[in-house]
Amino acid sequence: MIRLFDIIFSLLALLFLFPIFLVISILLLCTGEHYIIFLQKRVGRGGKIFNVFKFATMLKESPNLPGGLLTRDHDPRVLPLGGILRKTKLNELPQLVNILLGSMSFVGPRPQAPEHYALYTKDQQDYISRLTPGLTGVGSLIFRNEEKILAQSKYDFEFTHDKIITPYKGELEKWYFKNKTILLNFKVILLTIAGLFISNMQVMDFFSNLPEKPKELKNLIN
Repeated sequence: MIRLFDIIFSLLALLFLFPIFLVISILLLCTGEHYIIFLQKRVGRGGKIFNVFKFATMLKESPNLPGGLLTRDHDPRVLPLGGILRKTKLNELPQLVNILLGSMSFVGPRPQAPEHYALYTKDQQDYISRLTPGLTGVGSLIFRNEEKILAQSKYDFEFTHDKIITPYKGELEKWYFKNKTILLNFKVILLTIAGLFISNMQVMDFFSNLPEKPKELKNLIN
């Protein structure tokens, strides 16, 4: 049922959004480093590695430059057009192809780079590996402004990501596994769309019995 939904709606979305794909592609060819699609290895269902598709928003050598796989708020590696694409989430649109191919779904845990996936506990990995990664999800919604959260944290950038955000994100993905329903998926999709227009939306208020926020994140996520 979910797979059929993914196929039908990813096809419709690709057809409907083709003009936007075309405009962005032309702009990327004419600016920055003149390439369109960025591929990155991510961990999918069953621990299988796959390439996630995104519009190019950063310098090609970004993973090898200071900052590595993590993107900071106002990161100097982000290209001018890339900043707009990231803010509007348009850089994620090529993942509709991932959904059509079956390596991703519309809703699920956000696929992580192998280095970041390894930060999850074994227990968290056991749950996450049984789910198809999603274009959006509960964890993605709550950490939709992750770059700002990292910037505002009083702790070190990498410590905040590795020791505070990632463990809690893993617990959110476990919660999604245990509470997954079609209605929950539709709620996540609607909140994702709303979040594009309402920056201060209190996302956590729309879900009940979520894992308790770590004290370090109490005033940083809503």
